[in-house]
Amino acid sequence: MQELNLPPHPFKLKRVEGQTQIFDTFRKKWLVLTPEEWVRQHFAMYLCAFGYPAGLISLERLVKINGMSKRADIVVFDPQGNPFLLVECKAPSISITQDTIDQAARYNSQLRVPHILLTNGLQHFALHTDADGAMTFQENIPVYPF
Repeated sequence: MQELNLPPHPFKLKRVEGQTQIFDTFRKKWLVLTPEEWVRQHFAMYLCAFGYPAGLISLERLVKINGMSKRADIVVFDPQGNPFLLVECKAPSISITQDTIDQAARYNSQLRVPHILLTNGLQHFALHTDADGAMTFQENIPVYPF
């Protein structure tokens, strides 16, 4: 897999029927290793290293939008169990564009998080959302609210 602009992590990998799989320590299962999964796993581990509690990080979180089931890549909850941070991951070959921001905004219409991160593993963007859903770019990843 491609080297990312994230700290390396010693993931458990294995080959099954010609496919590489990665062990997801958050969901406690083996998954087919796609470029987007590579970014999702790295970014979740990066959040842990940044001080976010692993037990409050949810990967592929179900979000209902207009009656349709979607999955947010990463949702982090605050100590009270409220959604705090949404992370939208793309494969390294996919640029972060307005479409990515719009996708995160659709998920956030249900989640109502104050912070959104967008990443393709090479570039990372932090956004703050207000009560009306308006987004502003931020310089840094938000500190976890202990």
